[in-house]
Amino acid sequence: MVQTLTSLGSFGIFCMRLLVRTFSPPWNFPELFRQTWRVSLRCVGPVMATTFPFGLVLALQGLQIFDLYGAQRMLPSLVTTAIVRELSPLLACVLVAAQGGSSFAAELGAMRIKEELDATEVMAVDSLRWHVLPRVLALILACPVLQVIGAVLGLTGAWVMAVAIQGEPSGTFFANLWTFTTPTDVAGSAIKSVVFGALIGTISCFRGYYAHGGAAGVGQAVNDTVVQSVLAIFVFNYLITSALTAR
Repeated sequence: MVQTLTSLGSFGIFCMRLLVRTFSPPWNFPELFRQTWRVSLRCVGPVMATTFPFGLVLALQGLQIFDLYGAQRMLPSLVTTAIVRELSPLLACVLVAAQGGSSFAAELGAMRIKEELDATEVMAVDSLRWHVLPRVLALILACPVLQVIGAVLGLTGAWVMAVAIQGEPSGTFFANLWTFTTPTDVAGSAIKSVVFGALIGTISCFRGYYAHGGAAGVGQAVNDTVVQSVLAIFVFNYLITSALTAR
């Protein structure tokens, strides 16, 4: 318990140090753009490969249920609400944690083990500002973009299943696509992706930055990053959804 509380305290201090550097110059914009591009390219393939078939399955299961009541026209509304509210930010950010967060933890962990971060500090260069902060901000920027791509691919998969495979009318599909989806749902999805990106970025960089114990320590940091990021995403997903749907 003492070790857990100590780790939580260190994580809080780490986040505060990053927050101060976020709003104070100088900023390493070239590294920020480079890391954002890298993590986006690294994660866009898994996001597309996951959300598209998920849209297919969701439409197929939904049609089987709506066929019982002759309410097939309600399928697009169900699919859009489910994908926009929950599935696209959740699936996209879980994949970012597994792909992008783990890579950042491994990179920073290797830099710590090889004493590159220590050498940076010896040269009077702020390692948090130049190595850590760009990676955290890169995930915050990349997650909303990947979430939008995931939502589009999920809806595309639902259309393929409902219209192209099952033969439902395309006009009816598009006419009912946004029936139950509100601007609050879209804004909530964007908020979730930003929060999830911040969680993945801070957890992965914290674990990598303080890695120790050689190669085994780097591996442990990567493992902790994925597990803790996914757990944090699910917990905050519930909290944000509860806040947005509170009556």
